[in-house]
Amino acid sequence: MARPVRATAGDERGRPGERAGAGGDAEAQGLHGVRGEIVERVPAELDRLIHERLRLGIVSALAVNDVLSFSDLKKLMHTTDGNLSVHARKLEEAGYVECRKGFDGRVPRTEYRLTAVGRQALERYLDHMEALITATRERA
Repeated sequence: MARPVRATAGDERGRPGERAGAGGDAEAQGLHGVRGEIVERVPAELDRLIHERLRLGIVSALAVNDVLSFSDLKKLMHTTDGNLSVHARKLEEAGYVECRKGFDGRVPRTEYRLTAVGRQALERYLDHMEALITATRERA
């Protein structure tokens, strides 16, 4: 689960994790989330499900749109049917997006919505990235 912020920029191989010698709470480090508040807790590691480029794009697009059709997402993401369907299914299986299939007349229509769980996962991901960026800038 979540734990106090540590400079989790990664180890010497670039993997997420704690850096030796880094520590302290968020307030002492002055780490702020994307909404400006002090980030007290972030996940120990990035959410690998959201971190993948296309899935992050899907979740982000759904965060600012109530609903998007499969065609809308395909155009926004500049991807193929197969690629989009595989990544959307992974997000659906995780409970991050909801998929509804139906018909618009005789034309099949698939619509996607971001769930509350998906919105929370995106906010945690963005807070974690913000903390990493802040910590990196402070060290530079």
